[in-house]
Amino acid sequence: MSTLQIGLAIIGGLVLAGVVAYNAWVTSKSAPRTARERHGDAAEERAGDETLPYTPADLAEHEIQRIDPVLGDMPGAPSPPDPAEVAAAAAAVSLNPLMTQPPEKRPGLDALIDVIAPLLLEHEVSGDALLAALPGTRRVGSKPFAVEGQSETTGEWESPRLGQRYRALQAGVQLANRSGPLNDIEFSEFVVKAQAFADAVGASPDFPDMRAEVARARELDTFASGHDAQLGFTLRARRAAWSPGYVAQHAAKLGFVAGALPGRMVLSGSHSGQAPILSLVFDPQAAMAEDPEQTALREIALSLEVTHVPRSEQPFVRMRQAAVALAEAMDGVVTDDAGQPLSVEALDQIGADLESLYDALDSRDLSAGSAQARRLFS
Repeated sequence: MSTLQIGLAIIGGLVLAGVVAYNAWVTSKSAPRTARERHGDAAEERAGDETLPYTPADLAEHEIQRIDPVLGDMPGAPSPPDPAEVAAAAAAVSLNPLMTQPPEKRPGLDALIDVIAPLLLEHEVSGDALLAALPGTRRVGSKPFAVEGQSETTGEWESPRLGQRYRALQAGVQLANRSGPLNDIEFSEFVVKAQAFADAVGASPDFPDMRAEVARARELDTFASGHDAQLGFTLRARRAAWSPGYVAQHAAKLGFVAGALPGRMVLSGSHSGQAPILSLVFDPQAAMAEDPEQTALREIALSLEVTHVPRSEQPFVRMRQAAVALAEAMDGVVTDDAGQPLSVEALDQIGADLESLYDALDSRDLSAGSAQARRLFS
């Protein structure tokens, strides 16, 4: 073999090795970031990049819209898990240990948001008899139906319980919820159901005027429609995609824990039985994939059910801080649902709008996070 042929062979080998190395580099850069990776300071990673995570573009509008809720998670607040454990949990999302606690006590009937009909008794009745006479379904149309008894021992109104005796009864149906106001047909169904129960336990019902209650339901629904709010931010990857474990690792550092559904994490409230302050959601199919660490997420969502979280928890402040922290840590950008980056000015305006909404709810004794508000906005 001549010297020329040997030289050409060497050059060809070097070119081939360079192509292979380049392809490997491109593949590694495009692979989703995983929880096992360790990155330097986010600011250093972005050095020399002229594109900032937030632009001065304001939101076109900040209208608070009424949106049906997602079924919430029971709260719990364990300490942030180890990153390796989080990565493993991404393949099979585990339940928060505190989710096994007994459910919170059901809020009682309230004249503010319920039609209430007294059921007059001639003598005390046992909780066993009341439970046996309850209707098979606890709904009237799209509204919750309930029966309560006044305990002989405590004098408090409560749902009937075995072994207890009650000296007074009342039946109720909710005036409005996210399905709309109580209508004539639903009120009539309430009367039929309550009357049947009263007959079974020997009580005499005293129903309020239908026209007045239906009108009250419409007025309450009008107020609720104008003051229902669910806020959502979208975090989008600027360069490399994220794996579910990578997202979970960074979210756990901010106090998020696994929710009951795949692809869902929650930031728990400070009190037992309270709705989650924030929810973080990503593609559930990615969370349930055979190898989650090889699935790519280009975006995740942060949401706040405004009317379900007490104002004292400062939910919007914490939502804003979480969004910014996650964006900086994972090299992402915070946007609205339309993909428009949210500026500082836009976020400030949303915060001011929420303060006005909280004031309006307080003025109606329907403060955000209260039992009445959570029932009405459900």
